[in-house]
Amino acid sequence: MNGDKAPVTRAFFIASVLFTVFFGIRRGGGSSSKLGLSYQDIFEKFGIWKLIIWNFSFSSTLELFFGLYLLYYFRVFERLFGSNKRSVFILFSGIVSLILETILLSLFKDPTNLVASGPYAFIFASFVSFYLDIPILKRFHLFGVHFSDKSSIYLAGVLLLLSSWQRSIIPAICGIIAGSLYRLNIFGIRKAKFPELIASFFSRLSSPSLNSHSQAPSPNLGPQAVRSPVPSSSIEPSMAAIGAMVLMGFDQNEARQVLVDIRNDVNAAKYSKHIRMLID
Repeated sequence: MNGDKAPVTRAFFIASVLFTVFFGIRRGGGSSSKLGLSYQDIFEKFGIWKLIIWNFSFSSTLELFFGLYLLYYFRVFERLFGSNKRSVFILFSGIVSLILETILLSLFKDPTNLVASGPYAFIFASFVSFYLDIPILKRFHLFGVHFSDKSSIYLAGVLLLLSSWQRSIIPAICGIIAGSLYRLNIFGIRKAKFPELIASFFSRLSSPSLNSHSQAPSPNLGPQAVRSPVPSSSIEPSMAAIGAMVLMGFDQNEARQVLVDIRNDVNAAKYSKHIRMLID
């Protein structure tokens, strides 16, 4: 994930790996019951440290595999919307999911009814944007069944959803609800931003060399590098088209400019000389 302009997702990814190794998988088969969140953990013996471990640590190798795969893919949203908004999204989805899970646990009050540990809220909240914002670029058939280039992500999500049955289904559903509320812009959350000082902290934390790369001179692209202002009559690219370009490796500004240049033709972007120069 180095150099992909997603420092917040990178930090979250690394934290999940470290917490899972030291507090999850390393403890063996009984770790899932120790890491899971229960009614007692919230209302009787509440501890901040337990809450932090629960939020980042997967309880099995299978969950870790699919969880990291999805975390890595969903970095596309940080590249699309920016690190600041992604940080707000992570905090919002985590808080809303925790509130919903607390309500469910308080209704049952069963010490054996645990909520699976791991960043389920963040992952499944991201599926809302994945479904609505990421376009299908390719469709194909296999044994008479329709698939698309998004099918592997959905499959990984289903496997993670069912990895611990009820324990994992509860936080997954709460995460989807949190992602839907964010999408509906409840309390104007989509316009909220952290102070730049906090946002830049995550960038330095996850990639100390990021600043040196960002200050490096941009490559000389020749005469094409000098652009005339985009006419006001140009059609603004859709979010779906920009999302498709981001999947190809561009950041949001590059994607928008390329789409304006090629009149929003995403297919032509795959073969455009302009794109090849930007990639190089």
